[in-house]
Amino acid sequence: MKAQIEPRWPKILSLSVHEFRTPMTVVAGYIRMLLKDRAGALNDQQRRLLEEAEKSCGRLTSLLAEVSELSTLEAGTAAFNRQAVDLNAILRNAIEQLPPLPDREVRIDLQPLAGHAPVSGDGAKLSQALGAVIAALRRELVSSDCLIVRARRTVDGQETYDILVGDETAVNALESEDAASGATFDEWRGGVGLSLINARRILNVHGGTVRAPAEGGKASARILLPRS
Repeated sequence: MKAQIEPRWPKILSLSVHEFRTPMTVVAGYIRMLLKDRAGALNDQQRRLLEEAEKSCGRLTSLLAEVSELSTLEAGTAAFNRQAVDLNAILRNAIEQLPPLPDREVRIDLQPLAGHAPVSGDGAKLSQALGAVIAALRRELVSSDCLIVRARRTVDGQETYDILVGDETAVNALESEDAASGATFDEWRGGVGLSLINARRILNVHGGTVRAPAEGGKASARILLPRS
């Protein structure tokens, strides 16, 4: 049974976004003005400091957008453009949209399903959710320089897509586990904002879920989505 959401919680989130966004917009606007020399020429050190401040404003703006999205997901008012989409195309798009890592390179090895893989849902939101999980696990990967994303079909009452993410050892271990097994995926990870929290909710709306391995293994996960 789905837990009841405190009705004031989405409203608090929405109000918080509004209250933070207004001063954030002002601060970002003044920083842009300074970087354009509107208040006089800057020396190199001043420009570097302002550029770092501008990057931080950008990160805070992105976090506010995630809080705003969470408020609509919690309230059940988020808009979903449902249609027939292909899971392989969604996975490719999610991987293509991943930003580069700042300190190293991790290759993504996509092992898609054979043929067309139909899903009924919002392709953009599914791509966002899958990309968030892949990005978080890529960020945490230390055992390899290659993250595998392996998609397969399983049958457990209904045909389901089983997406395994991790290094080769972790993915092979996940493949040997029952798809219904596993632990609760830890969405409370540092450095990823609210992206995983929103991703789990988006997957839930589509009848899917994300789980962690039964035997631990932080940088790996199993994502289940029903076939349309």
